Amino acid sequence: MPEIFEPGHFYHVYNRGNNKENVFIEEKNYSFFLGLVSKYILPISEIYCYCLMKNHFHFLLRIKDYEDLPDDLIKDKNRIHQPFSNLFNAYTKAINKAYNRTGSLFQEHFHKIRVNDLAFLQHLVAYIHLNPVKHRFTEDFGKYKHSSYQSILSAKPTKLKRNEVISLFDDAQNFVFWHDFKKIRYDGIIGEIEKIDE
Repeated sequence: MPEIFEPGHFYHVYNRGNNKENVFIEEKNYSFFLGLVSKYILPISEIYCYCLMKNHFHFLLRIKDYEDLPDDLIKDKNRIHQPFSNLFNAYTKAINKAYNRTGSLFQEHFHKIRVNDLAFLQHLVAYIHLNPVKHRFTEDFGKYKHSSYQSILSAKPTKLKRNEVISLFDDAQNFVFWHDFKKIRYDGIIGEIEKIDE
């Protein structure tokens, strides 16, 4: 059954490689994937943060309000999931062609969790940025190249909802504080978030 998204709501969207295989094989794959995200996902959503790792990814996004969706989706909001399918299909097709492979690249159904508690967004943003440490892709999440952490703290132009993310934490200093690994791990809610990666 297709994933049904509701306009105006936050979602944690994530997926991993089929049979846990790598979906990002070399460096250029990451930027190519983000280019497809801009093409397919930005027209229907606002992206708050993300993290791409070799075999899986996480996004926190907000589906645009009903009146701001593309015309074809305004007519049928049950098709809001379609751009995600287009994203995965386009990326899979490109990777299969480039690396002489066949078949599915991602797990058949991507996952999404609707976030109704805005206070939970703080935990989720930090958790997504800390994910490369959890999975031992890096020891320093702040220097990890394939997450939105550096972009949120930067002054450079971005397609992310940078100001909105910072406002969740009141200011940039508190944003950094919330990314203390020990705090997020022992704050009580970490187990609820962590189980999605198991």
